[in-house]
Amino acid sequence: MKVTGPSGTTSTPSSRPSRSSGGGFSLPSGGASGAGAASAASAAGGVAGVSALMALQGVEDATERRRRAMRRGGGLLDRLDELKLVMLAGQDGVGVLNTLARAVREERPDSADPGLDAVLDQIDLRAAVELAKADMRRSA
Repeated sequence: MKVTGPSGTTSTPSSRPSRSSGGGFSLPSGGASGAGAASAASAAGGVAGVSALMALQGVEDATERRRRAMRRGGGLLDRLDELKLVMLAGQDGVGVLNTLARAVREERPDSADPGLDAVLDQIDLRAAVELAKADMRRSA
């Protein structure tokens, strides 16, 4: 069938030669078994290569650990800054406190840098103090 434009379609004779054989699916004979074995081995090698790449991506180097630790510390500082602004505005800041508590509970990555770890300890301590102060205000 051929589309000729907005008027519709027209039927054209097929240019394919008709097959007189019984049709159906047939496997080629000859050296196909050797090629099939080679392609199966190649596919298995490809899977092994992909799994090796995935394993390498799972290994975290020192710079990535440091980057993750800095990202977590920066996020805690952002939450503490939001809490400061909410408290200066005279609001209760329950939502900000909840997000701060959630951020403190997150696992802290080891940065392998003693200086950075000391700064992160101070940030964690400040966040814990703010959460304790908010808890005391609620209970009073």
